Amino acid sequence: MNKEIYDVAIIGSGPAGLSASIYSSRYKLKTIVFGKLPGGTITEAHMVCNYPGIENISGMELGQRMLKHSQNLGGEYLPLSVVDVKEENDLFKLITDDQNEFFAKTIIFATGTDRNKLAIPKEDEYLGKGLSYCATCDSMFYKDKVVAVIGGSSAATMAAVMLSDIAKKVYIVYRGVELRGDPTWAQQALERENIEVIYQTVVTNLEGEMRLEKLKLSKPYKELEYLNVDGVFVEIGSEPNITLPIKLSIDVDEHHYIKVDHEQRTSIEGIWAAGDCTTNSNFFKQVVTAVGEGAVAANSVFSYLTGKKGSGY
Repeated sequence: MNKEIYDVAIIGSGPAGLSASIYSSRYKLKTIVFGKLPGGTITEAHMVCNYPGIENISGMELGQRMLKHSQNLGGEYLPLSVVDVKEENDLFKLITDDQNEFFAKTIIFATGTDRNKLAIPKEDEYLGKGLSYCATCDSMFYKDKVVAVIGGSSAATMAAVMLSDIAKKVYIVYRGVELRGDPTWAQQALERENIEVIYQTVVTNLEGEMRLEKLKLSKPYKELEYLNVDGVFVEIGSEPNITLPIKLSIDVDEHHYIKVDHEQRTSIEGIWAAGDCTTNSNFFKQVVTAVGEGAVAANSVFSYLTGKKGSGY
């Protein structure tokens, strides 16, 4: 058991969580951040091109820089997952996946989102055997091979562009009539000679012997019912990760995003939320909005601890 009492425990180590840690540490609050991967899902981004002042940087490097900044200011970081939170003697008790206990006066949830799955047969069976949810992580396994990206969002088109530099052929399989999201990535995808877009089509089944070999399409493409591929990357959006907030009966909206006010306060006194898991920033899931929400949350925590200002929204 860790008997130290932290001013703020931040659950989640993505841009929102690390930004909150940077600000709370500058406010001289005793801060600890929990999260398996510094940078969170931003580390999966092949390239971040829209963070002010940094024209091009890999998501992995940006996440590492944020962590270093946080630690240089005194913020603690543990690569652990928080599996339970309980209220105990005017404090919050956090239990991690190694069964250690930590105590904090306040909490900031920065738990981000989890990737959506295709929800079709054999999806879990082929994970790591030709199926991936992270092009940045696994692209190098497909040098000079044929791959498909499922989805039509910014994440999908960015993944396809990155893969086109490595793979021989990249298919984008999308249910819509035109690519959506960031026009810059969509344009690049359409201009690449080795990227081919299959519109108004979904993948209905995955097939192969020892590993994934082909995708069954909802309708024939060039008279073919199956698309032969060496790998497939699933990029069909995400859902907020709210397992712990739900256990604490924190209010969420109809889409399961954590409801917060303009100070990032949740419906429970002493608990804030920031980043992609919240209802703020018009659901515009960007690094810049996440770090902004993290900063606002930390500022509000500081005001709360020093002046007991406010008590939930």
